[in-house]
Amino acid sequence: MGEIVHTSRIKIVRENGPTRKAFIEGFNEPVYYGIHGGIKKFYKIEPEKEHAATLDHIIAATAA
Repeated sequence: MGEIVHTSRIKIVRENGPTRKAFIEGFNEPVYYGIHGGIKKFYKIEPEKEHAATLDHIIAATAA
């Protein structure tokens, strides 16, 4: 087994409806997750504020 080079420590808190706030160790500001575009249409939800979905971050990470 290889050497572990990093362990992510993240606390996620649900704010309101689909909006979640992620506190990532090492960063002062939280990252917000939510819904937008086709996702909100699919779930028939209109959030107070649109945020990137967790899916957006997963796609961006794999494309890097």
